[in-house]
Amino acid sequence: MWYSFWRPRDRFSLDQLRYLTDQLTNVQIVNDINKDFVIEALRSIAELITYGDQHDRSFFEFFMEEQVAGEFVRILKLSRTVSVPLQLLQTVSIMVQNLRSEHAIYYMFSNEHINYLITYSFDFRNEELLSYYISFLRAISGKLNKSTVSLLVKTHGDEVVSFPLYVEAIRFAFHEENMVRTAVRAVTLNVYHIGDDSVNRYITTPPHRDYFSNLVSFFRKQSMDLNRLVSNTLITEGPDSTSTITAAVDEIEDNLYYFSDVVSAGIPDVGRLVTDSILMVLIFPLLLPSLRAAADNDMQSGVVTSLYLLCCILRIVKIKDLANTIAASLFYPLEAFTKSCGDKFNGHISDNGLTSKSQVSDSSNLTESDAIHSMANVPYPFSSSGFHLQSVLTQNDCSSSNLSLREVLLSYITNGDDIQVLGSLSMLATLLQTKELDESVLDGLGILPQRDLLAVWNLSMDSSCALGREEEGCLVGGSEEGGELFAWVCGWGVSGRAYIEEGENAPQALVGEASGEEQLFSSKSSLPRDSIGSELDVYHEKIKEQYGVSFQPSDVGISPHVHRFQLIDALVRLFCRSNISAETLWDGGWLLHQLLPYSESDFNSNHLELLKASYSNCTSALVEEVEGVWADFLITILCSEWRKCKRAMESSCPRKDPNCMFLPQQKLSSEDDNPEGSSFTAGQKMHELVKAFVLLHQIQMFTLGKALPEQPPIFPPGDLPVNCLAQTSGLDVSGPKPGTEVSLVHDHRLESLHEPHLYKFLALSLTAVNAVPCRIAFERGKERHFCFLAISLRSSGWLVLSEELPLKKTHGVVRVAAPLAGCNPKIDEKHSKWLHLRIRPSSLPFLDPAKFSDHGKMKKKTLVDGRWTLAFRDEESCKSAFAMIVEETNFLRDEVHRRLKPLLNLETAIDL
Repeated sequence: MWYSFWRPRDRFSLDQLRYLTDQLTNVQIVNDINKDFVIEALRSIAELITYGDQHDRSFFEFFMEEQVAGEFVRILKLSRTVSVPLQLLQTVSIMVQNLRSEHAIYYMFSNEHINYLITYSFDFRNEELLSYYISFLRAISGKLNKSTVSLLVKTHGDEVVSFPLYVEAIRFAFHEENMVRTAVRAVTLNVYHIGDDSVNRYITTPPHRDYFSNLVSFFRKQSMDLNRLVSNTLITEGPDSTSTITAAVDEIEDNLYYFSDVVSAGIPDVGRLVTDSILMVLIFPLLLPSLRAAADNDMQSGVVTSLYLLCCILRIVKIKDLANTIAASLFYPLEAFTKSCGDKFNGHISDNGLTSKSQVSDSSNLTESDAIHSMANVPYPFSSSGFHLQSVLTQNDCSSSNLSLREVLLSYITNGDDIQVLGSLSMLATLLQTKELDESVLDGLGILPQRDLLAVWNLSMDSSCALGREEEGCLVGGSEEGGELFAWVCGWGVSGRAYIEEGENAPQALVGEASGEEQLFSSKSSLPRDSIGSELDVYHEKIKEQYGVSFQPSDVGISPHVHRFQLIDALVRLFCRSNISAETLWDGGWLLHQLLPYSESDFNSNHLELLKASYSNCTSALVEEVEGVWADFLITILCSEWRKCKRAMESSCPRKDPNCMFLPQQKLSSEDDNPEGSSFTAGQKMHELVKAFVLLHQIQMFTLGKALPEQPPIFPPGDLPVNCLAQTSGLDVSGPKPGTEVSLVHDHRLESLHEPHLYKFLALSLTAVNAVPCRIAFERGKERHFCFLAISLRSSGWLVLSEELPLKKTHGVVRVAAPLAGCNPKIDEKHSKWLHLRIRPSSLPFLDPAKFSDHGKMKKKTLVDGRWTLAFRDEESCKSAFAMIVEETNFLRDEVHRRLKPLLNLETAIDL
């Protein structure tokens, strides 16, 4: 009996809940003395209510009967310390998050206690308290639906007149702390996705509708901050510049994804508000004027930032009106957005959302004029005297101001720097893949995508090609000639015939296509291809009437055929430029690969001649690389880049995201920095040359309608001569690894003198029949004796230092080996018994991803040229070693040139 009287209460029992509630009711003031008890009581009550909701309904029934929620509010009013409000917010958040019973949720929301806590004047100078408060709002928003939201709003008739949860949340939408902004966005998205018409009307009426324009204003400020960051980085790059830009870019894209999520809620008025705000606050007054390069700023940061932001908006924010208006604005001159409607844009922008005490400050000082001048605001750099079929984009008159934005992009491709070219190509590729764009708009820009190939279908029909019908994504039937033509035009190459003839599933090579989306042959009628369609006219009219742009489009009345030709012409001229990186040229190659099948008539003989001339120059440079430092790697890199380029050209989407223009590849070292020539610089240049050569070769084959093979058309490795040095020394293709035994005597080299390449070195070969003894010191004061050999094996070669075996004088053990190619042997002018050799690394580090960071920069300098100075016993031995190196190097180069011979001859390569 006494035991039961003193028995402690079960922690998870109704008695414990009753006890805690009674103790909490007896509290008349909360101070430093009893705050710990109050905090523990609040925490325990939340734990018990959560437990009871899942195990015993009597717990929550007691909670309702005793009006414990009212006690929470009373305790909050009595509190004089910050720790109690912290625990109270956490307590209610835990309860709301974990309650599963609809009955319990309805009770929690059905009285004014929750709204009282939402609107309570907390001291948000305490960052921890603000964090708990935002979590509290987020927990409530997670339980919203059409039924529960009515418990948290006040209505007058059928209209919502008060919604504290939403109003208080958006107060912190622009807080300096990113986690707070993220939580607020989660709250707003939960509200937007409720689907309640009265709530939707409430958030889209003044003053709450200003939230959307304030969002864009805040994004505009972030865009300007990004531009300043990029500009500073291009001028003086710091150690953390890349990571800083990456973090800023991530935040920019997060904001755009939030815009996309807001629009995806399906509230029509919200979509219009977001579209108008993006256009009037960001696109027209800031981004479009910034596409003009500043004449006094070689870095062109405003152009790069604007192109990046335009690409991201098109790629992420999926609004049809927004995408088409942006595309239609490219037909206007820049001054249309800097002169005729500046006042209208300035009047539309509101900075109220950036000036409250809980939001980001100082943005009110950023006027629209400052915004435009901060990115670009000087005369046009390119000519606009009109485009003609035989002279496109060849002028560079900075005094002209009639150039349309579309022409600006093309001008950057033909005359801009590497980053401007990359940005313009990214913009065009993004437009090409934007499914929200109407066909007439794309056609007007000259980049109608392959996903609508009705014109190609008509071309095939004109060639007596009855392709038959489309069944479940398969092409069935059709003649052989027509099938081949159709496959070529689609960009599938000759391999496309198999799909048509055998009825297999056609590859998804169409730009922007995916399963379940628009099919190849749409039932929608195609627009005429000889004039800009009505949809484009509608958007021009909208830009004029709704957004106040009084200028006329520069390209109005010009046939889309002219625009297609201009783009093809600009891309062809891009491939003739020698000051553009191969990576950027590949991006241009992808775009040409997507457009050329549709624009075959726009590709003329002049373009073909330009490409052939550029290819010929590139071929000559590649032949010179056979004599270069990395001749032994030339074929390996060429085969690797061939496969990569083929995959890149045939991909349905570009290889890189738009943010790559902020993270350019590491620049090549100049000859001034390395007066004697660095093997690393030579390797980078050779790699660039190979990438450009491969691209031009594949473009040539593509323009001739030939399918690209998986491997480049080169000869296989040749057979070794019977008594070559590599064979008699006992080496295999793996090379002379340390510890490998090799033969030091070669008595049969005279038997191979019938080979033509030996006659030239006959006299030297007679003295180079054996390994040559030498001395070298790898450490100061520690000279070592070795036997020296130079050995080539097909397209590889090594310099070998071996130690003679004591019991087997004709053989030795390899101790040190280095690459033969690029060793640049020189006999010392003052000491004729000394031979100087440059020892380059055995591999190119930029081909090893492990040696590079995520952004394409070297983690550390891992490639440094070494030097060997070999001392021989007499002048004849030194000359013998020199002759051996020259002879074996020529063997290596001859083999490389022999294997590349069919590739260097374009006609032969195509035949192969």
